[in-house]
Amino acid sequence: MHDHAPGVRGAGNRRLLTVSLIITASVMLVQIVGAALTGSLALLADAGHMFADTAALVIALVASVVAARPANDRRTFGYQRAEVFGALANGVILIVLSVWIAVEGVFRLVAGGDHEVAGGLMLVVAVIGLVANAVAMWLLSAAQRRSINVRGAYLEVLGDLIGSAMVIVAAVVIIVTGWTGADALASLAIAALIIPRAIALLREVASVLSEAAPKGIHVTEIREHIVATPGVVAVHDVHVWQLTRGAPVFSAHVVVDQQCLRDGRGPVILASLQSCLADHFDVEHSTFQLEPADHVEHDTHA
Repeated sequence: MHDHAPGVRGAGNRRLLTVSLIITASVMLVQIVGAALTGSLALLADAGHMFADTAALVIALVASVVAARPANDRRTFGYQRAEVFGALANGVILIVLSVWIAVEGVFRLVAGGDHEVAGGLMLVVAVIGLVANAVAMWLLSAAQRRSINVRGAYLEVLGDLIGSAMVIVAAVVIIVTGWTGADALASLAIAALIIPRAIALLREVASVLSEAAPKGIHVTEIREHIVATPGVVAVHDVHVWQLTRGAPVFSAHVVVDQQCLRDGRGPVILASLQSCLADHFDVEHSTFQLEPADHVEHDTHA
């Protein structure tokens, strides 16, 4: 896509994502150091939240390069699954991190004031995170209206901004009242933001690796479209899965009227079927086996 917005926000989508990645990763490192210096669990939780966005951006950028590598005799579909394995590692790390933060947060609440938190420095680091996230959102604000990928990054940065706001509130409470439990409460709230996202990511990975039909694609509807094609009598052995997000693959055995085959209309029917899958279901990679009505299938599935 081309972005004609003027100035910095008019940069290409990949460049904008790269700039956002640099900002997010830098703030994440600042928060990790800040958490170590202040003893703030909320800062560490917010760093974990930003790690999710950093990992997602890294996976997207690296996968875009790796997936472009050509297929070979060993990997006939190429390297498009690289993104899936990266997302699997990301999801597992997020789950482990979130559970640890939740357990530590509950422990600190139960233990009371045994954990000292430097509220002033915590506030400074949180404000830096808030400003950085606001800048990243501003950079992405124009392109996110035209690109679904940038839109996803924009919403992730918005989640980071909310996390930074929670840390700021906790820091103010600690400075004003001296109650360090606010830090633990903020960390629990941020962990609650991370866990559903990690679970959704792992569910998507499981769906891809189990070769389930992609979300939003209905096999029954595809069958109806195929059977409605002139010359098609029936369809069986319908399979649809995805190599990675946005890369669905389809195959089917299509029973064709014998007269159509005798008349040499097989290529026309095949082209019509492939166009149907591409136009109506956004499936670019489709394979059809055309069969005459009297063809005997030795092992017929769904």
